[in-house]
This record gives sequence, C-alpha cells and structure tokens, in this order.
Amino acid sequence: MRRIGTVLVALALAGTALGTAAATASAAPGGASRAAAACPTGWGSGTKGSPDSGAVPLSNIRTGRHDCFDRIVFDVPGGGDHIGYYVQYVDRLHQVGSGDPIPVSGGAILELRVGAPSYDPETGGVAYPGKVAQPLPGVNISGYRTFRDTRFAGSFEGETQIGLGVRARLPFRVIQLPDRLVVDVAHSWN
Repeated sequence: MRRIGTVLVALALAGTALGTAAATASAAPGGASRAAAACPTGWGSGTKGSPDSGAVPLSNIRTGRHDCFDRIVFDVPGGGDHIGYYVQYVDRLHQVGSGDPIPVSGGAILELRVGAPSYDPETGGVAYPGKVAQPLPGVNISGYRTFRDTRFAGSFEGETQIGLGVRARLPFRVIQLPDRLVVDVAHSWN
C-alpha cells in the first residue's frame, strides 16, 4: 500500500511541475505557446493587388520587426485611404520599363509596386532618394527574422518598384491605412 501511495504522490508532483513549466513557457516573452497562439495565419502567398497609379509622391520607406512578422511601410502623405499596389513573389526582379534584372538576396523575392512615384509629378524633383539596384536608403534590416535584402528598382509611370528579399516564400498581407501602405511578411506558415 505504501508503495502505491508513494507512486501516486510522485505522479502528482510531476504533473504539478509539468503544469508550472508549461505556464512559464507560455508566459515568457517569445515562449513557443505564446507565439503560436498570438501569430495570425491564413494570409497566403499569392499575388495581391489593387491597381492605381499615383499622382502623390512617395516620401519614405521604413521597416519594423514584430513577434510574428517583419513589416515594410510606404509613406505617401496626401495619398488618402487608397494607394494602388501590386505585390507578388517572383523568380527574379526585373525593372519595370527597361526589363533590366536587379539582383536581390534571399530565399525568395517579393516584388512590391506602390502607386506613388519616387519623384514629384509636378516638378520632377526627387521625393524619395532611392538609387536603382541599391539597398533602400535609411533602411537597416540586420537582425530581422524574415527580411534579407531590399532593392530600389525605380519609378515608372506613377509606380515605385521595390525588391524585397525574404528568407523563404512565406505568407504576407497588405494593409491600406490613411497615407500609408503596409506589407507584413510572416516569420512562418503557422
């Protein structure tokens, strides 16, 4: 009888220890259970778009890191609630207009076209200082989980084209906000 009682007490203590460890892991920042439960799914990796060429220039491109995704933001002051875009995975980035290839590092390449030129359509002056085939100015993606490279591909007929090198072909979403276009690329498929 004592042996069975000892075994039951040991099992009860082991169960309590496992429960405490699981609760600690899910409460800890970056805990596997917390990240899996909080990360959205179902974005997909197919082409997304809402056509429209812009007359309002692009002013800035910036990036950010989040628990579940890496983010790139296109600032278009005066662009309103609808900024045209076209986002798709490509085997190789080709500059719109010339067709010239632009090398982009990473396991996959996401082509982003935003309906906002990098120049002022009224004056022709530079609004966004990107240089063709060069990394985006002022954007540092070192330490990002998903982003690997950024390349400016130029502006043509009211659109600015960017090549975004990512770790692998991963799901992404596009969000329209007033005067901004946001593209989030998930860290994983779950």
